[in-house]
Amino acid sequence: MKTTAIPPLPLHPLTLPARGSWPATVHRFDENSAWAVRAALAAQRPLLVRGEPGSGKSQLARAAAEALGRLFLAEVVHARSESQDLQWRFDGLARLGDAQAMSAGHCSAEEVRARLDQRNYLSPGALWWAFDWDTAERQHLRSSGRSARPQPPAEWTPAQGSVLLIDEIDKAEADLPNGLLETLGNGAFTVPWLEQAVSVAPETPTPLVVITTNEERELPAAFVRRCLVLNLQMPKSESDFIAALIERGKLHFADRCPHEVYRSAAAQLWEDRQAATAQGLQGPGYAEYIDLLRVVTTLQADPAQQPALLAKVQDFALKKHPPANG
Repeated sequence: MKTTAIPPLPLHPLTLPARGSWPATVHRFDENSAWAVRAALAAQRPLLVRGEPGSGKSQLARAAAEALGRLFLAEVVHARSESQDLQWRFDGLARLGDAQAMSAGHCSAEEVRARLDQRNYLSPGALWWAFDWDTAERQHLRSSGRSARPQPPAEWTPAQGSVLLIDEIDKAEADLPNGLLETLGNGAFTVPWLEQAVSVAPETPTPLVVITTNEERELPAAFVRRCLVLNLQMPKSESDFIAALIERGKLHFADRCPHEVYRSAAAQLWEDRQAATAQGLQGPGYAEYIDLLRVVTTLQADPAQQPALLAKVQDFALKKHPPANG
């Protein structure tokens, strides 16, 4: 088992720069989530993060990568995802198209065999990049870049390690978490047409795997037992909830809004959550609150004019469901 020093995570605000499709934002670890990340690193187990949508589960993984100086990788799971997709993908349609094109030309049998080699259509998945960056990059080049290459931070090296976010795993069938459990337990997986298994490179720290669930589907018990679990719960009382939202809003927008706007938006979000819960629906959360403040600060820079604007636009960000009376 690989052992590396596990530094404490900062509890002060952490700026997350824009990377790929992820926008720039700010994150602050609370003590509980910071210890959960460190515990997962020490145990070399996945960290399963539970919580309702918009509670910051995905951002936690991104912030951990930034704080630890690691590469951030992300894979969003959907209903058709399979565990193999996290390891590698094979573009059979492209190979068929090339075969048809070559059959109409004047290629020798040797040229056809070389061009249609299955390895030319094989792309590394997120786990391959996390386990062994160098072999993944070589395979990426061999397949002519058929899939996107992760963009590491400047001056990052594989020896610094990675954080892999597997987002919304509850959308997949049970085969995916079970297959993932086997791969992470072995620290390796096999790939057809390759002579050697893909495993965590000797100079690479064990990846930190952060897995999120919105609880739409129950996860296999064996899978949950092999994870460390962090429950991100929003405050239950109105006063604590509003205070937490105000703190988060000021973390993102500082003095761009007056306190009145932060509090009014938080109070309205609390009311809309109660109304949604009464209908058996999922209410708005932290993400909607930040969206609403972003609308206000973008459309009106003058803090004195922001309360009036908030009243005009708050329903668009917070009231996502039809009214109870239809």
